Amino acid sequence: KLHSDLDKGVGTVKYTLSGDGAGTVFTIDETTGDIHAIRSLDREEKPFYTLRAQAVDVDTKKPLEPESEFIIKVQDINDNEPKFLDGPYVASVPEMSPVGAYVLQVKATDADDPTYGNSARVVYSILQGQPYFSIDPKTGVIRTALPNMDREVKEQYQVLIQAKDMGGQLGGLAGTTTVNITLTDVNDNPPRFPKSIFHLKVPESSHVGSPIGRIRAVDPDFGKNAEIEYNIVPGDGGNLFDITTDENTQEGVIKLKKPLDFETKKAYTFKVEASNLHLDHRFHSVGPFKDTATVKINVLDMDEPPVFSKPMYTMEVYEDTPVGTIIGAVTAQDLDAGSSSVRYFIDWKNDVDSSFTIDATEGTIATNELLDRESTSQYNFSIIASKVSNPLLASKVNVIINVLDVNEFPPEISVPYETTVCENAKPGQVIQTITATDKDLSPAGQRFSFKLSSEASNKPNFTVHDYGNNTAGIETRRNGYSRRQKELYFVPIVIEDSSYPVQSSTNTLTIRVCRCDPDGTIQSCNVEAIFLPVGLSTGALVAILLCIVILLVIVVLYVALRRQKKKDTLMTSKEDIRDNVIHYDDEGGGEEDTQAFDIGALRNPKVIEDNKTRRDIKPDTLRFPRHRPPAEDNTDIRDFISQRLKENDVDPSAPPYDSLATYAYEGNGSVAESLSSIDSLATEADQDYDYLSDWGPRFKILADMFGEESYDPDKVT
Repeated sequence: KLHSDLDKGVGTVKYTLSGDGAGTVFTIDETTGDIHAIRSLDREEKPFYTLRAQAVDVDTKKPLEPESEFIIKVQDINDNEPKFLDGPYVASVPEMSPVGAYVLQVKATDADDPTYGNSARVVYSILQGQPYFSIDPKTGVIRTALPNMDREVKEQYQVLIQAKDMGGQLGGLAGTTTVNITLTDVNDNPPRFPKSIFHLKVPESSHVGSPIGRIRAVDPDFGKNAEIEYNIVPGDGGNLFDITTDENTQEGVIKLKKPLDFETKKAYTFKVEASNLHLDHRFHSVGPFKDTATVKINVLDMDEPPVFSKPMYTMEVYEDTPVGTIIGAVTAQDLDAGSSSVRYFIDWKNDVDSSFTIDATEGTIATNELLDRESTSQYNFSIIASKVSNPLLASKVNVIINVLDVNEFPPEISVPYETTVCENAKPGQVIQTITATDKDLSPAGQRFSFKLSSEASNKPNFTVHDYGNNTAGIETRRNGYSRRQKELYFVPIVIEDSSYPVQSSTNTLTIRVCRCDPDGTIQSCNVEAIFLPVGLSTGALVAILLCIVILLVIVVLYVALRRQKKKDTLMTSKEDIRDNVIHYDDEGGGEEDTQAFDIGALRNPKVIEDNKTRRDIKPDTLRFPRHRPPAEDNTDIRDFISQRLKENDVDPSAPPYDSLATYAYEGNGSVAESLSSIDSLATEADQDYDYLSDWGPRFKILADMFGEESYDPDKVT
């Protein structure tokens, strides 16, 4: 209730209300100032309200007093029960836990005012779940109440928890929640076989590695605590059988390690041990966590296929062996009690298998066609042996036949070599190392030999040195080579193998002469490079060529004018041409000089006018013969002169006089003696021309010509 001292009770004062809840929750009587609540209040919704009130003059609407503020507090009553905001709960605790083991803590919330009375004081209790669990009434902690609770007996527990306010007194409000508790597993149970003896029957035809039976030990534990390891106790079956654990079913799978044979042994007995992999030391006192059972295996007799004496057969045969030759045999045997005959045949898969045949009864293998090692060096096929009594029972074996080589191909140079030799090469210098190949299959110890052919041995510019390790070296035999004289040399090399029969072949090695620097580095091997100066630019070469052309034009013009002048002299002369004596005050060029004088000056002018040519023979470039008997009587010159005389006598275009050429001897009285071979008393093979290299550059051509022919037959390989 509000009241102003200025209010005389005559209705001249009006009261107003503003603030939290004014007009909605609270209202005021404008005349008396009484404040009323117009709806129910909830402390949990709003614990207090702040309001402002004022007295106003009814006529003037002016405040009679300053505005005053006041607070209305809502007083709490116990109208809210405790609530478990996180419920229902799920918890777990290991089985076999001791009494008082912690499980879970629950908490209930009461919305009432904890500072006013006992409305918010909560007490916890168990309505369902005893005597297995207990709860602290103040903290809400749940603990185990019984020892050695076994998961294998009961795994799930549902506990009903109550929270009551007013300190648990009569009239208090209560709330409940559910706690689902699971006992987790511990390894407190060893594995146990349900029976002490397991009987298995296994066919003797079972394959190695295949499972032949299963046994199982029971472990009531769960998860990894129930994992079991099986082992065969050393004894009768330790070498023939093995056991592993199936991870899904925890069964022991017995597998075969070796083949079974009913005829050898009909039964096996051994023991199997089952044990836990993960042990809990707290339960060692319970006893050993393993168990043992006996396994008896009876081998069943089966009708088996024949068995070959070897797992694989390897045979050898020479190529070109006559068709029908037996090269080997395979053997298979029926090991069953009622032994049956065996038949053999080749497992045809391709045309290669038709190269051989097999005797169906004896198992002998023979050639069916001529074999060629160079086409196929090895044959690989299968032979099948089957029982006569039951052809469906068959076994297979692999046969490898190696074709041995017969020496039928000659060796050859392995690769085409590009061999070069320097012009400044020295005698004995190795310019190329060669190897050989043979299409035949070279057996151990076979080697190749290298040598020059018999034709090349007589003129060895190069020689072959056999190193004895299937390689050979090409060595020079001369002191230098000239590209102007000869650019390419063809060296025939004979290569032989060491097999029987011996095969050989002649291979030609091409050697190119190249220009090299003093260190032996090749600079040029082209023919054009012989005439090109080194180090000149293109402009300099063009200028030199132009100068040469101009000089050639001048020489041609000079020669043409001179010939014209001589022609005029001959045509105007009235005297006999034979009376004219032409004197040449120079020395002749020797035997090979045919250009020292103009033979036309001796011809008849009429013949020249008629443009009739005589058949003068222009001698070819003389090559020094290799072997010539001593010319003591000069019979060759006499025959030559006689032949020329006969030709001129019958030649109508020849002049009517004799033209006698005198072939005299030069070199008489010289210190160097005669340079001609006409009067030589010794054969060319007996002469040594190495001294020509010492006479200087003027005799280099002679040294190259005669030095090429020098050789030492004793050093030729």
